[in-house]
Amino acid sequence: MGQKRIGILTSGGDCAGLNAVIRAVVHRAVGTYDWEVLGICRSTLGLMSSPPEVINLDIDKVDRLLTMGGTVLGTTNKGDPFAFPLEDGSLRDRSEEIISGYHQLGLSALIGIGGDGSLALLRRLANQGGINLVGIPKTIDNDVGCTERSIGFDTAVNIATEALDRLHFTAASHSRVMILEVMGRDAGHIALNAGIAGGADIILIPEIPYTLEKVCDKIRDRQSKGKNFSIVIVSEAVCTLEGNPVKNMDRFGECRLGGIGQYLAEQISISSGAETRVTVLGHVQRGGIPSSLDRLLGTAFGVAAVDLIADGKYDQVVTWQNREVVSVPIAEAIGQYRAVDPNDTLVKTARGLGICLGD
Repeated sequence: MGQKRIGILTSGGDCAGLNAVIRAVVHRAVGTYDWEVLGICRSTLGLMSSPPEVINLDIDKVDRLLTMGGTVLGTTNKGDPFAFPLEDGSLRDRSEEIISGYHQLGLSALIGIGGDGSLALLRRLANQGGINLVGIPKTIDNDVGCTERSIGFDTAVNIATEALDRLHFTAASHSRVMILEVMGRDAGHIALNAGIAGGADIILIPEIPYTLEKVCDKIRDRQSKGKNFSIVIVSEAVCTLEGNPVKNMDRFGECRLGGIGQYLAEQISISSGAETRVTVLGHVQRGGIPSSLDRLLGTAFGVAAVDLIADGKYDQVVTWQNREVVSVPIAEAIGQYRAVDPNDTLVKTARGLGICLGD
């Protein structure tokens, strides 16, 4: 098969399980095929640097990564390489710098770990510059097409579930409505999964329109039965009653989702008279020790990605389907957005438990 030198990078937002992927890639590539693995720092920014910013990865360096959160390679979710923002406010196409960095390193292939946005950009770079690309899906939102699970999702659900577990006690102690706002840029997978696992009374996700009347009816119904508190979990992508997403401008001038929990607290308090409190998990969902499932998934994806390179199969992304790793064309994966299906088994499960979905 011959000696190969492959690169690996993490792109987009961080999540738990990325280091498990890196570890598996190195174990398979070095331990089985006797290849060289270069870790590219800070995603495509590392390839823009001159010389490229890389770390030579061997088994000794990665052996302790399995339980570490985040990514030891660093990552970025800013700066479209085809319209890269410069200090003077102008935009420049820096794609050729990234492509040049790849070839300068003498790489045989590149493994890119990212969500649908990152994979789309990496594929465009690969097509333009003759890069042999293999993708691995990661996102706590679990919205990449063609895969039942993406790296980071299970850990995020576990963290949200634990938060609900804790909120039950303080909600009951003070007879309050507790609202937990969780991440989910466009999809409600975290809220739906954690809401069921954590015993929420009301789950609000962007895929299912809600009315304030239905939400408050559920709260009043519980009160009439002597249940003096309620637990609400809401995805950050849920809109206001007028249909507008709630966003905040950060100091860098970027609009970010966030604030629907506080909005709902005010509306529920006015409409039902219930005392409400809000908890926003935010980036807590991205951090921490990866769950056993994210470690397993990341490890399986890492080994499979290296095997695709060994077989000369590029422009592919590894996915989890029917309890096995299956590779599909990257274009197919990013061409399908995986939102919550209103007829999904878990939606039916929630309704069967009497959980209010707002409709």
